[in-house]
Amino acid sequence: MDPNARDIAEYKVTIEAEDILFSYATNSGKNVVAVDHASFSVKKGEYVAILGRNGSGKSTLAKMVNLLETPDAGKLSVFEISADDDENFWKIRSHCGMVFQNPDNQIVGTTVEEDVAFGPENLSVPLPELTQRVEKALGYVGLLEKADKQPSSLSGGQKQKLAIAGVLAMEPQLLILDESTSMLDPKARDEFLHLVARMRQDKGITVLHITHDMHEAYLADRVIVLEKGKIRLNGTPPEVFSQVDTIRSLGLELPKWAELLYEVGRICGVKPEQNDFISEKNAVKKINEILRETDVSMISREERPTHEVDDQVVLRVNNLAYSYEKKEKNTISGIHFDVKKGEIVAVIGHSGSGKTTLISQLNGILRPSEGSVEIWDEEEKKYITTDKNTDVKRIRRHVGLLFQYPEYQLFEETVEKDIQFGPKKMGYDEEKCERLMRESLPLVGLSEEVLKRSPFELSGGQKRRVAFAGILAMDPDVLILDEPAAGLDPAGQKEIFGYIETLRSNGKSIVLVSHDMDEAARIADRVLVLKKGRQEFFGTPKELFAEHTDFIAMRLDRPCLMQTMLDLKKDHPNVDACLFDVKEAAQDLVFGSDGEVTAP
Repeated sequence: MDPNARDIAEYKVTIEAEDILFSYATNSGKNVVAVDHASFSVKKGEYVAILGRNGSGKSTLAKMVNLLETPDAGKLSVFEISADDDENFWKIRSHCGMVFQNPDNQIVGTTVEEDVAFGPENLSVPLPELTQRVEKALGYVGLLEKADKQPSSLSGGQKQKLAIAGVLAMEPQLLILDESTSMLDPKARDEFLHLVARMRQDKGITVLHITHDMHEAYLADRVIVLEKGKIRLNGTPPEVFSQVDTIRSLGLELPKWAELLYEVGRICGVKPEQNDFISEKNAVKKINEILRETDVSMISREERPTHEVDDQVVLRVNNLAYSYEKKEKNTISGIHFDVKKGEIVAVIGHSGSGKTTLISQLNGILRPSEGSVEIWDEEEKKYITTDKNTDVKRIRRHVGLLFQYPEYQLFEETVEKDIQFGPKKMGYDEEKCERLMRESLPLVGLSEEVLKRSPFELSGGQKRRVAFAGILAMDPDVLILDEPAAGLDPAGQKEIFGYIETLRSNGKSIVLVSHDMDEAARIADRVLVLKKGRQEFFGTPKELFAEHTDFIAMRLDRPCLMQTMLDLKKDHPNVDACLFDVKEAAQDLVFGSDGEVTAP
């Protein structure tokens, strides 16, 4: 038995923090407080979710628990061992596993198998146990068949699974998840969360889960909410999420079923109680109670805004196929869809389904092996294609691409220069570059005050806005957005999707890659579903989630709101369950889709 394991075998409290403080030094010499006199404890085997806006101190707190950072003040113990004593470093670290948001930051092996073996090897796990751990971990995350592949050949979601497998192979007693599910498809996320639950049950591990997903937070025993390094809320999920006004003031949102409960209550003038937020089942019960007891004749229905899509097709894909190597099987094949002016098309599918390969074809980064990509040129009144003879500059005047981590697209000395880089490469004169730059700022919520600053000293959310502005300043007709809101807090996500809807209303067309079923269904006019490189579906969200469509076979989950509406439909058979906007769904529940009251 590992002597370190013997030393901590009897611990009962995994984490004990008393008044801990941590500050970062900046180039200006001014310290920025990241964790501000925080006190909390986590019992052995407990599952605690950490919530808060980007920059609230969540990751810094996790790094201190994992001894990647040391508190400037206060006391911190892990496994009832002082984290202040350097002699205890290995005792603590050898039993902590941490999965970061960006898997590229923790992949070190030349093959998938070697990468998973790296952690347990450093813990001196002997053969054949090492081999067994690696195979078991890869089997858990569904990467066993890729054991001899290079990590660079994996998709973004598969890389995240690899990072998770590397930590699982270490068999930690404390598992720290830092937004580690944010890039996984719904099925992979659910599989991972079930795995974590099984590890808790079988091995009694403690979980500290940093997340922006409110549904994930509801799986926890306890929720801690941070704001500017301070602990603002600490309690069970119902205790925390029943404080709706406080939660929203902190830049967070409720789970969809809780949002629906709150919205129905708002329309009917009823404030739900804390017990109503215990579970989705309780929320459905309370919604039915409100509908039965409310006289809706005294309430006016609120009209929801609508938008129209132009018939002009600005991008069309015809029987597209692509292979990275001539002799290899096609990564994608048989893809055919179109995008109209002022339309949002969401591209969804499991990790490794070919989404990134597809969108890389749309502005000429990759050229089709078979088929074609055609883009409408309004000036010449004809379609141009992304074949080998096409001038890429012409294509990119019409199609702009924002990568999965858009902040990695920043490289200039100032924000001003970074945003103008694209327009200058397009050959526009100084006056036009200046105008396009300034016009792009309000579209992404930036003020001109940031123009002279270095993009690298901005917050994560501001960096993403600058990268977004740099694409908009090129004035493309079509915007390709690869997970633009991934890793952002709920308020940041809402802002990004608000910008997208504003662009659509201004006549821009959007191709949006997303793993968020609720947001994709709410915002998209049509949805393209990929599975193993093949096109499985192309149509409206309502058509996708209709009863006759086998979306489960496509590795998709129902949107959370739709699942709640289906539960409510048992008592309100005339209600349309295929609704993806909370306010629209609440209005239909109260007034009926045809204006008739739905209460039984």
